[in-house]
Amino acid sequence: MENELKIGEYNHLRIIKEVPFGLYLDGYEDEILLPLQYVPENYQIDDFIDVFIYRDSEDRIIATTLKPKATIDQFAYLEVKSVTPLGVFMEWGLAKDLFVPFSQQFQKMSVGRSYFVYVYLDSQTDRIVASARIEKFLPITDGSEFTIGDKVDAIPFEHTDLGIKCLVNNCKIGMLFKNQVFTNLTFGESTNVYINNIRPDGKLDLRLEPVGMVRIDGQSERILTAIKASNGILKLHDKSPAEEIYFELGMSKKDFKKGVGALYKSKLIALHSDCISLL
Repeated sequence: MENELKIGEYNHLRIIKEVPFGLYLDGYEDEILLPLQYVPENYQIDDFIDVFIYRDSEDRIIATTLKPKATIDQFAYLEVKSVTPLGVFMEWGLAKDLFVPFSQQFQKMSVGRSYFVYVYLDSQTDRIVASARIEKFLPITDGSEFTIGDKVDAIPFEHTDLGIKCLVNNCKIGMLFKNQVFTNLTFGESTNVYINNIRPDGKLDLRLEPVGMVRIDGQSERILTAIKASNGILKLHDKSPAEEIYFELGMSKKDFKKGVGALYKSKLIALHSDCISLL
């Protein structure tokens, strides 16, 4: 609703009066305190100011000009600051840390480690909390909104035995398998990936490079760049160990062969028993 205070979000509020310990803002039904340490240098009564609204340690609704790492209905990769008998508190950029109840943890959370969570407003307490059980906050779909080869936005957030779990387009969980990861990924930071497969259960298999001929062209370009950087001769060939190919080029042996084949058909390289070279 218009003219309704939104806890856990940014609000555009009017300054109504000044007090020794800060400013009071028009919260429509109540006055909201902006503590002195967050008051801007220049302001006038009746000016409007953008603030984030949350509850302080005494459960009072309060304003701040600090920017949290996530607002409600957003995901974030946050570090645990402390553990209590009721749950953990995570650092999210505000004076009061973000609470994750034990009921919203799928594994024991430890101080100093970071976890991917969903931030939401608890309907019973009207407090901002977070949950590590992120899949229950995602829409239930069969994956039909995606097509193999689609370029999508992904946030890597968890190592598994198979590879790296990612949140895709903020609505679906996908997996980057170990043999598809050829570069360092930063957990919690968005990156572009491609849909490699859509499983019957709707889950997504991902890859870092385009699918099909576009991907082969990308591999070919990487190989060609490596040859040029080696003065026109690359000491790799179809009998080279997969580990050596990965070390030199950061790709699988299968992709190496496809890339070399495309370059050879384009008459850009010559094949030799112990190397490949530019024509």
